[in-house]
Amino acid sequence: MYVPRYLFFTKGAGVHKEKLAAFENALRDARIAHLNLVTVSSIFPRDCKIIDIEKGLSHLEPGEIVHCVMARQEINEPGRRVVASIGLALPAEDGRYGYLSEHHGFGQTELEAGEYAEDLAASMLANTLGIEFDPDKDYDERREVYQMSGKIVESQHISQATLGAEGRLWTSVLAAAVFVK
Repeated sequence: MYVPRYLFFTKGAGVHKEKLAAFENALRDARIAHLNLVTVSSIFPRDCKIIDIEKGLSHLEPGEIVHCVMARQEINEPGRRVVASIGLALPAEDGRYGYLSEHHGFGQTELEAGEYAEDLAASMLANTLGIEFDPDKDYDERREVYQMSGKIVESQHISQATLGAEGRLWTSVLAAAVFVK
């Protein structure tokens, strides 16, 4: 059984005339291009610790198969904003798992997209924990309900946004939560 012990966050952006090469450049910017990445769904394992990218990369070898939750978006429209975000919500109770979410889109700032991803992760965790909330309320109001419940201790996000490059080049952005054993 493989359950990751650590996780680090990273983000990047890249530009190239080829879509795949723009994504590769975004991976390089995020410092994870040397890994074989396998995307997984949204569970943050219980007892998993968040570490910084330097420590995380020191545990990984080039070519290693590494699991991650990744958001990515590409565009070849000059001047159009593109964004990718990962959100995280952790339960207050030890021994319970948390949630990661991915969000990608157009037109949002890093903060807007990040708060959206964070809200998504917190909403998924709240549902799992039985916290009742009104999904039609804005995130700040729901965040108060989550915090007042005492069941969600922390939420955060990482986001990458940029404008599409001139010259009809491909622009790629990504945000990732990378698992380390």
